[in-house]
Amino acid sequence: MLIPLEEHALLVFWTQLLVLVVTARSLGWIMRRMGLPRVIGELAAGVVLGPTLFGRVWPDGFEWFLPDDEAQSAALLAVAWVGIALLLVVTGFETDLALIKRLGRASASVTALSLLVPLVGGLVVGYTMPDQFLGADTSRGIYALFVALALSVSSLAVIAKILSELGLMRRDFGQITVAAGMANDVVGWLLLAIFAGLASSGTVSFSGVATTLAGMAAFVLVTFTVGQRLVDASLRQVRRNGPDLGGALTVAIITMLAMGVATQALGIEAVLGAFVAGVVLHRSRFQQPEVLDRIERITQSFLAPVFFATAGLRVDLGLLDDSTTLTWAGIVLAVALVAKFIGAFWGARLAGQSNRAAVALGAGLNARGALEIVIATVGLSLGVLNDRAYTVIVLVPLVTTVVASVTLRWVVRDWMGSPEEQERLEREEALSRNVIVRTSRVLLPSKGGPASIAAAQVLQYTWPTESAATVLTVGRLDDADLDPLRNVLFDREVEFRFIESATDDRAVAAAVAAEAHLGYGAIAVGAATEHPGGLLSPMVDELLKTSPVPVVIVRRARKLERPLPPAFSRALVPVTGTQSSKAAQEVAFSISEDLGTEVVLTHVVNRTSAVAAAGLPRLFQRRRDEPEPEMAVAERLMAEATERAQGHGLEVRQLVRHGASTADEITRAAREVDADLVVVGAGLRNVDGRPFLGHNVETVLENCDATVVVVTLPRRAEENNHG
Repeated sequence: MLIPLEEHALLVFWTQLLVLVVTARSLGWIMRRMGLPRVIGELAAGVVLGPTLFGRVWPDGFEWFLPDDEAQSAALLAVAWVGIALLLVVTGFETDLALIKRLGRASASVTALSLLVPLVGGLVVGYTMPDQFLGADTSRGIYALFVALALSVSSLAVIAKILSELGLMRRDFGQITVAAGMANDVVGWLLLAIFAGLASSGTVSFSGVATTLAGMAAFVLVTFTVGQRLVDASLRQVRRNGPDLGGALTVAIITMLAMGVATQALGIEAVLGAFVAGVVLHRSRFQQPEVLDRIERITQSFLAPVFFATAGLRVDLGLLDDSTTLTWAGIVLAVALVAKFIGAFWGARLAGQSNRAAVALGAGLNARGALEIVIATVGLSLGVLNDRAYTVIVLVPLVTTVVASVTLRWVVRDWMGSPEEQERLEREEALSRNVIVRTSRVLLPSKGGPASIAAAQVLQYTWPTESAATVLTVGRLDDADLDPLRNVLFDREVEFRFIESATDDRAVAAAVAAEAHLGYGAIAVGAATEHPGGLLSPMVDELLKTSPVPVVIVRRARKLERPLPPAFSRALVPVTGTQSSKAAQEVAFSISEDLGTEVVLTHVVNRTSAVAAAGLPRLFQRRRDEPEPEMAVAERLMAEATERAQGHGLEVRQLVRHGASTADEITRAAREVDADLVVVGAGLRNVDGRPFLGHNVETVLENCDATVVVVTLPRRAEENNHG
């Protein structure tokens, strides 16, 4: 039966949340102004509001604010644990399993030695500390085990917070730190269960430990197989009619809770289940990117500060009131910092990491947090630690987190990592700024003909290999029809899906558009060189009207004897100021990076307006020494496009032409520079019930013999970007 809190208890609860959030956010803001992570201020908020300061300055107010009531404490801790669970969901979203796998040797080595070295150091300290730190009902050996465990483990939550705030999560050492932090937490909870069993009964239940280990292995196996499929199916269902942020958030929360329940039932803390949930949610191809942003906002602004401030509330620095306690507190802190650093540094160097990366790992893994506080709390409740020892142990995560933050910031200053890492980070940054060429999955509708093969080739040359592709075909084509597509898309993940029920072009287009709602970044579609009754096929026309994502139309070159177009040697890219033109430039630049294709940027200055202006009265005519405004625009657009190309590491040619017909000039330019590829952006309009790509684009499609790629954005995207 639920027992509601009384009115006074509810008042205290809401006051606690208000004061904790205001204080934590304020001190966190001050830390950020000082160039430090907010988490330091959030932990300090708990110390300020705890018995160390508030409890001594205003004892009566402190007793009202933090009454000695189990139900009251449970309510506050429940909010705090939800906060840390959501923070670890965010961490899971930002964890790259492929990168960790590539760095597997370093991750394993750092994890092992960052645990073993401080464990040994902690055992030595535990065996040499004076008896005044021991609990009343414990042995020296059990006490030493608890001290060793508290000094050896790191906090995944605190590590993730520091790395995220310093913008280091995507660095190689950042991913190794997250992997090692996760392993630290898992091992820490397992060892805590073993040591707690020893302390309470004097024996260890080996069967219980074996059951926990087997259960954890089964949990991981089921999570990344059956669990992944269930999450994918749920998110797919949510997106069947388009983006649904509320539904996706619901799936995320339910996944977090379900996996938290599973790990808690196994004797491993629920927050680790939340971390795994974040990884699984991020791996789903049907995930909506806005979900992470929403979870992160509420977590960072409200729930996480409550958790870290609550952790600080348990510290009473007033217990460090004699020289012996203060001395041993310093020794414990020194061993915790030095042993953890040496273990992580040694493990990193053995795995071939640079000295600076090893120092960064040693600094990052020194961050402690919730687990150390739980270890100290369990030790206190079992009589292994007394109040004095508890305060010394809880002091460790507070001080080490500050030291880790400051040291890590100092270590990474002006350090960009290895050339390979720099290249990866720059590439990720460039992709994140792109309009269309990102790492999202790309959809390829296909009937297995030459047009589809040309579209597949453009897809292969344009999108990074991390971008998976889905080939959607009408009916089940023979392998002979699909083999060319497999061969073209040879080095990326490819899924083949089939439309069984579609019988006409409109139905096919509707099916393709429905599929595009499920988390794709773009559609690449092949168009026949000539189609009866129109410039493009009725299916492509329908798709342009209904697609929720950008559509890249590939009309293969005319008079080709081979089914595949040749590797493009020269691409002509018309430059305008529209967002679709920028997207077209991205496509051309990506193809150039892959194939070494020469890129010729061109802009046509339309002379019609200049001729008309010549007939105006002299008063309204431009002075002879004034630059033509059309040329000024052309120079600005070409400079911007050239700068984008240079961001891709490309050198491009510029070609400015003058003429009354932009389309004719583009066609002539393609012929004159011997371009075998023309990439153009098009703004979509609806004219007489059909999508209109614009007179210039449609004329180029009709008259140009080279392969033509037309990049279109959904109308709303184009309008929003213009705005």
